[in-house]
Amino acid sequence: MRIDGQKHKVRASHIAVGVAAIMVGGLMYVWFQVNITKMNYAIAREIQMQERLVEEGRLLRMEIEVLKSPGRLEKIARETLKMKYPESGQVVRLNE
Repeated sequence: MRIDGQKHKVRASHIAVGVAAIMVGGLMYVWFQVNITKMNYAIAREIQMQERLVEEGRLLRMEIEVLKSPGRLEKIARETLKMKYPESGQVVRLNE
């Protein structure tokens, strides 16, 4: 009887080790899935940030073009700086 009892204990310990291994494997799987989900969210946030920055860059380039426009600069020169076109006698041409 004693031999059978020891075999039974060995089988129970094998089952316990197997169950523990399955649990560890399951926990590792869940941990990896959680980390993958976190990384996917981080990637999505970075993609959104990139899209916002690209749009902001586009808007800033458009604003630069508007600010550099000759019509706007001429208006500022006339109204704010009180500048005007020179009269024909005020222009001096130099020989090239």
